[in-house]
Order: sequence, then C-alpha cells, then structure tokens
Amino acid sequence: MTTEQQTEQQAETVDVVVIGTGPGGEDATGRLARAGLDVVAVEARLVGGECPYFGCIPTKMMVRASDALAEARRADTLAGRVDVVPDWGPVAARVRDEATADWDDTAAVERLEKAGARVVRGRGRLVGPGEVAVATADGERRFRATRGVLLNPGTEPAVPPVEGLADTPYWTNRDAVRATEAPASLTVLGGGAIGCELAQVFARFGTAVEVVEAGPRLLAPDEPEASALVADRFAAEGIGVRTDAKVSSVAHDGGGFTLTFDDGTQLVSERLLVAAGRRTDLKALGVATVGIDDTGRGILVDDRLRAADGVWVVGDVTGKGAFTHVSMYQARIAVADILAAAGQGDGGGEDAERADYRAVPHVTFTDPEIGGVGLTEAAARDAGLTVRTGLTDLAASSRGFVHGPGNEGLIKLVEDADAGVLVGATAAGPAGGEILAVLTLAVQARVPVTELRHLIYAYPTFHRAIESALADLKEA
Repeated sequence: MTTEQQTEQQAETVDVVVIGTGPGGEDATGRLARAGLDVVAVEARLVGGECPYFGCIPTKMMVRASDALAEARRADTLAGRVDVVPDWGPVAARVRDEATADWDDTAAVERLEKAGARVVRGRGRLVGPGEVAVATADGERRFRATRGVLLNPGTEPAVPPVEGLADTPYWTNRDAVRATEAPASLTVLGGGAIGCELAQVFARFGTAVEVVEAGPRLLAPDEPEASALVADRFAAEGIGVRTDAKVSSVAHDGGGFTLTFDDGTQLVSERLLVAAGRRTDLKALGVATVGIDDTGRGILVDDRLRAADGVWVVGDVTGKGAFTHVSMYQARIAVADILAAAGQGDGGGEDAERADYRAVPHVTFTDPEIGGVGLTEAAARDAGLTVRTGLTDLAASSRGFVHGPGNEGLIKLVEDADAGVLVGATAAGPAGGEILAVLTLAVQARVPVTELRHLIYAYPTFHRAIESALADLKEA
C-alpha cells in the first residue's frame, strides 16, 4: 500500500475544518455546528485566542485598575484628600480568576462541544485542497473537509531582529498579563496600542517606564493630534518616550536589561516588554498547498472571505484590522457563504452580505482613550479625495469643563467634501471609544454632513462636541 493510500484510509471525512479558534474561528465553529454541519475545530493553544486570555479582556482589566488609581489621585482637586497606595495583587488576582480562569479554556471548549462541534488539540496545516493535517500530542491526525476549510490562524508577537534580543527573557503581552507584581522599571519596545496601554498601566502602579519607538511618533496609525495628546499625558505622568530610536543590541545580565542604541547611548531596566508588532507563519500553515501565496505578511481574501477554492480566511491575517470585532464580523459573512455553498441558509446570491471595511472602528485604551474610524486625514488625501477637516478641543466643551482634571481630548472629523460625507473621525479623551459610536454610524451609513449638523446633541455630554467639530469643517 502506498503512503498516499494509507493517508486516504487514515483521513476522517468531515464537513468543515476550522484551523484556529480566535474570536472569529470560535464564533464560526459554533455557527456552523449549530447549522448542522460536522465541524472540527483545531487549536494549538487556547480556544478563544489572544483576546480573552492575553489581549482585550485581561489588559482592559489592568487598564481599569490603573485608571482607578489615576482618578483617585485627581480627587485632591475635586473632592478632598485621598491617599493612594498601589497594589498589583488585586489586579493579578482579577486577571487570573475572573478574566482567564487561570488561563483555562474548558468553558470555551464545552460551549463548542455543546453546539455540536469537536475540538482537536494540535497545530493544524493544509496539505492540499480540503486536506488538513494536525500535529497532536498523540501523533498526526488527518481530516478531509468536504464543504471547506476556514482559517483563523491569529498572530504571534513579532520579535525584531535586534542583536541579542532573542536570547533574553523579554516579555510579550502574554507575559505582562501574567505578572504577579509590577516591576521596578520597564522598557517598552514599541509605541503602538499594546505598548502604550501597558506602559501607562505599569507606570501608574509605580514602575519607571520608558517607551522606545522606532518611528517618529506614538500610535502611528492614528491622527498625529491624537499621538501628541498621548505623548503629552505620558510626559505629565513621568513616562519617558524615545521616538526615532534605533536599538542596535539588547543584553541581559541576570538582573536586568541593557538596550544599546545606534548613537551609543544605553537604557537599563528590570524588565523589557516587546510590543513591536505581530506576525503569522504562513509557511507553517501550509497555504501554498492550495495556491495561496505564503511569502507575504497576510492572506488576500475577497468580500466573502474566500482566499481559494474551498478556503475561507478570517482575522488578523487578512490585513483588514487586527481587532476582535473585525474577526467576528468576517466570521459571520464567511459562515453565511459556507452554508450557501452547502445549500443551506440564505447567505448566497447577489443579496449576500459582503465585507465592507470603510467604517472599521478601533480604540486604544490609554488615558486619554483614543478612538478612530475610517480614514485619517493623510489616508484620505492619499486616496485623492477633496478633504475638509474639523477639529475641536474636548476640554473646551461644557462636559470637559465640568469634568476638570483628566479632560484632555479632541474630536477630529475628515470629510469627503465632494460627497458631503464623513470618511473618517477620531474621538480622543474620556470615553473616546463611546463617542466614536455615532461617528462610526455616520461613516458607515454615509450620513450627509448637513444631516449631522441638524441632529440634536444632548447637553452636557462629551459627544456634543461633535457639533463643534462639524462647525469647524474647512479645507486645509
């Protein structure tokens, strides 16, 4: 018997195989199983992915705790004397016990099994059209998916190619959320959302923090005004920021880290957090076996999340936004298309929902909170649009005046002047992500700016400042 014939005998036939159960993969698995398909979900780590165990949920618990400290410190100005004594113990306990169940995904697995799916522990890879091999602790298992394969591989923290770094006990976000105490000092390599959030969290618990960013500013994908807002707050809170900083080497002597920069200067700290982007190993995923390019940073998909015949892809690797809400949005569309291809549901045909990314919102949960949706001013100009922008100071609003300490913020609008609609917006400040909701709707629904001007905005709220930003719309 040939090896190919042996493999044919060993492969188990199912309807759908889902490789990776991040938020999108987990959601898709449950939807497909409840629709009556025979679904196998393959997961090498924890069902639920990065978000519930190492990302969105535990880190926002950390942010909540650090914000409470900041508000308590502002009480002297607002309400009288308050003595603040930071203690990381309650934070660690809440992350361990409430957020992650001590990094145990039993409940998530049981939810999928109750829906009718099966979970296979191991690292899955494509080995041909509809063929999936899974490296498990007990050896390799093979599955043949007759309806399709859905990929939600997620991403791993990327490690910059800095001399010596790989050989040191650096942290990633996965280590930071497991911390049982706040370090005395911390260097954060990377000034993106993860780096900025965790930098401020630890600083508010007494850690001496320095953020090192290779680019010219923090939060590079956001508007420069928002970046400046965060940089100013960091300076006020004693968080050091080095931009345009090129690290030439990293060393660890058993007691701490030493970063050496291209100009010869050095930075020493107890801990080093690497938050310099994320990556997916496409070659290990075997996508080339179904005709997908495995040399790039991601996988190209169409507006129904198809990447190849019988292959759907959702999540970070599609390059449409590394956010839980994007992955789950994509999962809904992909599942409808898979079911339509299987002759089930009503998700097929010309009326089928198609992915539309013009109003993808995102929020960085620093203080001030930075929310953005759609195009930045620079991106809109690069797209060739006739741009008008409006900007207002949130602190100058009535609600900002009432709020007092910690009221820094802004609302910036980006209008396609020819169409008379917003194509982007930023809401930064207290509850910036909540203010963003109405702006996301405006961008998605292409609400005419004239209609937005006619809305009645509740007084005195932060979102009322949208009215002031609309009044400021002008060509620049």
